[in-house]
Amino acid sequence: MVLADDHPVVRDGLRGMLAAVPGVEVVGEAADGVEAVAVVRATRPDVLLLDLRMPGGDGLDAIAALRGDPVRVLVLSTFATGRDVTAALEAGATGYVLKDTPAAQLVAALRAAAAGESVLSPAVATQVVSRLRGETDGLTDRELAVLRLVAQGTPNRAIAASLFVSEATVKTHLGHVFGKLGATDRAAAVATAYERGILP
Repeated sequence: MVLADDHPVVRDGLRGMLAAVPGVEVVGEAADGVEAVAVVRATRPDVLLLDLRMPGGDGLDAIAALRGDPVRVLVLSTFATGRDVTAALEAGATGYVLKDTPAAQLVAALRAAAAGESVLSPAVATQVVSRLRGETDGLTDRELAVLRLVAQGTPNRAIAASLFVSEATVKTHLGHVFGKLGATDRAAAVATAYERGILP
């Protein structure tokens, strides 16, 4: 397998952990997506364990570039936003697991990916299911409309004009959004909505 992560300490930790696992051999490493593609094509591993967000060539580009290759791509990320997960799977990733996954589960995920099985961490699976179901954490259509405009950086006055309501009504909707998402301000509400897959 090949490890691709822009943090050397992460690669060192993964290599050390996997060195003790029978039947698993790390044949190459990469610090970004471009290098990952080159290393995979030079070493022909069964699995590429790939971070998604890396400077100098991100994971999504690497997944897309390797789509016609026989390697299975297992994303290992800190982030489980609906947008990241969907983009990775649509690009051709075999699975998506989080960096807080216990070692035994990560090894099982690697073996499953090598066998061509789709693998998702529980938190990631929840994001995917919620996104497919169109779940919105109880937000009404009008609250969603306000949230989408907030995510675009639209001020309350412009939101009110766009939706043909008063600024007071916009503030009321925002209060409901904050309460339902457990957010304290606009930025937190938008971040939470992206994390939960409410916003695409």
